[in-house]
Amino acid sequence: MQKTSGITIQEFGGRVASVWQGLRPSTRSLVERALTSAAPVTPTMTTPRGGAPYDARSEWELSRLLAALDGRAKETGERVLSTEEVSELTRMAETCARVLHAEARSAEVFAQLLERALVVRDYARVDVLADTFAARLPPGEVCELARHPNPSVRALAHEALAQSPTGVLVELLGDPVDADVARDALELQADDYGSEEARWVVSALERADASEEDEL
Repeated sequence: MQKTSGITIQEFGGRVASVWQGLRPSTRSLVERALTSAAPVTPTMTTPRGGAPYDARSEWELSRLLAALDGRAKETGERVLSTEEVSELTRMAETCARVLHAEARSAEVFAQLLERALVVRDYARVDVLADTFAARLPPGEVCELARHPNPSVRALAHEALAQSPTGVLVELLGDPVDADVARDALELQADDYGSEEARWVVSALERADASEEDEL
């Protein structure tokens, strides 16, 4: 029976226990080592775990575990947790979030982490997450964040895109899914950052729009 501190995983309820048991040994080991280590898990901007290859399944498993832990903290229909259990659940959730941050390579997971931090108004963590996804995610994934239902997540993504090279945004204009987001970022570069290159691109886009309207 798995334990965290002196408390068994099963005491957190069926959903948490089920997700925990479904973890691969390698993913479970990541969390267990982080829980027992005095050193904090430090996310890197590039490759996770000191050079280990990216493991998309591990990221997905950690995301599910974090969602289960956070869900248990909010549940009212389950057995009421003791003070010690609440403390341990919180410790495990925060540890899982740090491990996941070190592993994250997808817009979906960064959105999950950002929303957690925004709910508790942990703006220092929000800033770290924003810096990390801006450096780690490819532009298309950042565009996905820019379409997120949460307006704060969208704003962070738009800001990150506006700080991207103009050439990167121009390339995204050819993508039917990301074109609108890229154009918004170019307009932000032109208006708020005073980029002459972005201003020229925006002007060219506006002329193209006007030409298309004249042809209708």
